[in-house]
Amino acid sequence: MLELKPEEKAMLEGRQGKATRKAMEIITLLGEIYGAKRLIPVSSVQIAGVSYDNLGEPGLEFLSDMAVDGKARVLTTLNPAGMDLEEWQKHGINADFARNQQRVIDAFAKMGVMTTCTCTPYLVGNLPHFGEHVAWAESSAVCFANSVIGARTNREGGPSALAASLTGVTAEYGLHLDENRVAEVKYDVRTRLKTTDDFGLLGQVIGERTKQAIPYITGISHATTEDLMSFSASVATYGGVAMFHMEDITPRTTTVPEKVQIITQEDLSNARRALDDKDAVIDFISIGCPHASIDEISHIANMLDGKRVKKGKTVWITTARPTKDLAVRMGYYDKIEKAGAFLVSDACCAVAPLKGRFTGLMTDSAKACFYARGKNKFKTEIRTIDECIREAVV
Repeated sequence: MLELKPEEKAMLEGRQGKATRKAMEIITLLGEIYGAKRLIPVSSVQIAGVSYDNLGEPGLEFLSDMAVDGKARVLTTLNPAGMDLEEWQKHGINADFARNQQRVIDAFAKMGVMTTCTCTPYLVGNLPHFGEHVAWAESSAVCFANSVIGARTNREGGPSALAASLTGVTAEYGLHLDENRVAEVKYDVRTRLKTTDDFGLLGQVIGERTKQAIPYITGISHATTEDLMSFSASVATYGGVAMFHMEDITPRTTTVPEKVQIITQEDLSNARRALDDKDAVIDFISIGCPHASIDEISHIANMLDGKRVKKGKTVWITTARPTKDLAVRMGYYDKIEKAGAFLVSDACCAVAPLKGRFTGLMTDSAKACFYARGKNKFKTEIRTIDECIREAVV
């Protein structure tokens, strides 16, 4: 049975406001469903469900009601919105959508939420330490936090993450507990992974085989932060995986499963063929799902320097606003935009209102392919970042 402290009871009884009471009702209900014995404090929150394209008026109405008297009690950041909050006009976003998207952002801001809209909060200041309890709702960030950082979070939904922000607590169940963080299946990767698209394909293969179990992965000698971001996004998208262990790469906190599955180059090649539509006519190139790091932006800017995007193609490089601001100061923004590409902050190709605007997407992201097909009905091709840029320019 879930036991509450006096302050938690006060929240549930409405003595600290209506929004706080509603938030505590959400948290205690989840705790009772999953058999939690107590609530635990969290140090930060990441909220999903920010794009008006996904929320619509019902979601915005919920946020507006919570914003009447709700206030964030811990560091809280947001997932990508449906547009660049400052430069939306030149990206083809209509004024009605922009007005409604701003209403969403204003509701979060009223609650004291940081309106940094990104799926990689750990790159822009929301960085928990090893073993720290958080409540995050972005699937790729959840997987990265649990696995690479070693923080502890369940895969929250948008409302439950907001509830944790307004109360400062979450129910102790799932991946907050040691016994639920143990690897259940082992994969031995017997092929070399070179680029972010390779790691995305590996995430697709493991995700589809593993589903929601926790994998233990061997055979990978090196992985950059960007590689691990790509893998986290893909394995979470294709399998609902919220945590993985990668030998000699991530913190060693588990026993090793005895049964082993082998992953070969043929497996990755099959995954690539599954994401490549032979009849795709590429008119949209998007990099930054998850949001591009400053290192990736630097590389892309240098590739685009002195080049020009082909007529009939649109290029988005999506990132967090603090990263975009740094790219502006470093001169990367000017190189990208002068070439006719766009450095887009706050948004991404998975949540922006793009259906009907394009027919074929080329990207380095297996996750982006999933949403491009399912949500926007685009044809897709997955390639390296370099190949994407070469496709884009004259």
